[in-house]
Amino acid sequence: MPFLMIHSRHGDLTPEQLADALPGTGEVMRSVGHCHAMAWHAARGGNWELAAYFLRRVRSLLRGLAVTRPKYASQIAEFDRDHLERAYQALISRDITQFEAAYSRTVDRANDYHVDTGHPYIRWSPPPEPPERGLDLTPG
Repeated sequence: MPFLMIHSRHGDLTPEQLADALPGTGEVMRSVGHCHAMAWHAARGGNWELAAYFLRRVRSLLRGLAVTRPKYASQIAEFDRDHLERAYQALISRDITQFEAAYSRTVDRANDYHVDTGHPYIRWSPPPEPPERGLDLTPG
């Protein structure tokens, strides 16, 4: 197999150097948790478009993680297909009851994955308050 080199203005980078420059799983998951929480609060505030945006961000971040951390790829694909898609469809339908039920299942399943991957101390829950102020979470 040929050795891959990435050329930059600072010299050649090996695949290992490139991988070291990528954010770690913890950093990606911190962003996932933030976006997941914002989707919850935006939906509960009636800002369906913002909630859908944040749920798409969750999906995008996780899909990127599946590429950089392939050992999680099958779990991420299952989570996206069986859980996030249901929550997303509830947002598209503007059905808060269905969204809250689907969201609850995403939280439960994410917590199961954390146990399965040796991180039982990481537990998601819907945050009582939005993680950051500055966004209008109500309908526009």
